[in-house]
Amino acid sequence: MTTIKVTVWNEYRHEKTNPQVAEIYPEGIHGAIAGHLRTAGELDVSTATLDEPEHGLTDEVLDRTDVLIWWGHLAHGDVRDDIADKVRERVLQGMGLIVLHSGHGSKVFERLLGTRTGALKWRDDGERERLWVIEHGHPIVDGLGDYIDIPKEEMYGERFEIPAPDELVLISWFEGGEVFRSGCCYRRGKGKLFYFRPGHETFPVYHHPQVLQVIHNAVKWAAPTRGATVSYGRIASGSLNGGQ
Repeated sequence: MTTIKVTVWNEYRHEKTNPQVAEIYPEGIHGAIAGHLRTAGELDVSTATLDEPEHGLTDEVLDRTDVLIWWGHLAHGDVRDDIADKVRERVLQGMGLIVLHSGHGSKVFERLLGTRTGALKWRDDGERERLWVIEHGHPIVDGLGDYIDIPKEEMYGERFEIPAPDELVLISWFEGGEVFRSGCCYRRGKGKLFYFRPGHETFPVYHHPQVLQVIHNAVKWAAPTRGATVSYGRIASGSLNGGQ
């Protein structure tokens, strides 16, 4: 079995300034996710954070990353444009990307989807969320039942300003009646992208076994595949039929 190399990226700001978040995630949100993923033998997991040199996403790190997991919220604007562009390019080349919760407003997500992905409704009252599985045969929901219940979460509501997903795997319902497209799959270039909604920092969502199971499944789904070699630009006459 091929080992999948995963980098879990987190801006790591809430945990340093909010005691409630620090209590829930003493090793950071990235630490909680990485800690779970390390229990799977087929994954090689490392972490990176915003305040590291180059946000922890050097060329060396990105070149060895098969799947990048992204959590951001307070500091989308602090992410350097050149780093966001570099991540986008790596996805187009085949690196998988999993964007979590408020990462919908990140430069990386907006560059890949081409819309104002930060536009949605929200309410952080700690409502119950039920994530309904609507594609039961999809590998991202392998091992789940009809739904995932999260006792307390931040509400996100439609309209969510994203392009129609290539595959919509999960839809959320909240106590207030709102619904939201919470498990969205895209292909960009040779890369696969999954947006997964749960994960507000003041609730222990990344300790929820089924939420972590979805992230684990998504890593395996998003891992690079070989595919075809594609060329661009002007080509010589006859080159598409072997020059004959």
